[in-house]
Amino acid sequence: MVDRLTVYHDTYLAVDNVSFNLEEGTDMAIIGPNGAGKSTLIQSILGILPRQNGDVFILGQSLSRSGYLPNYVRQEIAYLPQNFMFDRRIPITVEELVGLGWDKLGLKLPWVGSRSRYQAIRQALIKVDAWKLRHNLIGGLSGGEMKRVLLAYCVVRPRRLLILDEALAGLDFQGELDFYQLLYQLKKEEGWAILQISHDLDQVRKHCDRVLCLNRMVLSEGTPETILSPENISVAYSSQLRLISNNNTPYKITG
Repeated sequence: MVDRLTVYHDTYLAVDNVSFNLEEGTDMAIIGPNGAGKSTLIQSILGILPRQNGDVFILGQSLSRSGYLPNYVRQEIAYLPQNFMFDRRIPITVEELVGLGWDKLGLKLPWVGSRSRYQAIRQALIKVDAWKLRHNLIGGLSGGEMKRVLLAYCVVRPRRLLILDEALAGLDFQGELDFYQLLYQLKKEEGWAILQISHDLDQVRKHCDRVLCLNRMVLSEGTPETILSPENISVAYSSQLRLISNNNTPYKITG
């Protein structure tokens, strides 16, 4: 739950008195024009950026002003940023990267051995159809392959909440379709709640349960059928939006 969250960048009001609730197992999309504060909102919810006012509760636990959450809560959250920044010269394999998601359990218990770790990594990579990439260096992966590997990182242990900050950035049209297909297959299997920033309103309409329309403050919140009306979209995006009619799915941001 987010309650009256306000975030400044220096003196600029980036997020203004935002409140909403994400129910268990629900997929909520945050939409809005460029500069609307979407990424700022996500990063403040995660404690990456400080907030000036308001409260954030994640899986029932309050996020402190310093961004602290108990480890057992953080282990229930997976986060895919807009850009996964890393030095491509680092000699780390796909298998090793996914293993870091398991290692974040922080468990040094006698029944959590190397075999359990290996099986968890193997099952995660098989789920995202990336087992064949396990020995590849991550620096040589394509954009679509990297997204799959990051999803494997997310599923290498059970999670309850998946947060995506424009995770489709850098993918072509087919790559986006493949990612969405995999994402929603995993959502059914894993039972995730998902909070995602999306610019593809067609996919939001097809898959999401709730939509939060943001432009620094909440403009509207509700079901896709209600929020993605031509009137609401025109108000939210103004000159940044062009509507393209395509049978029964007429809404897609193209600029």
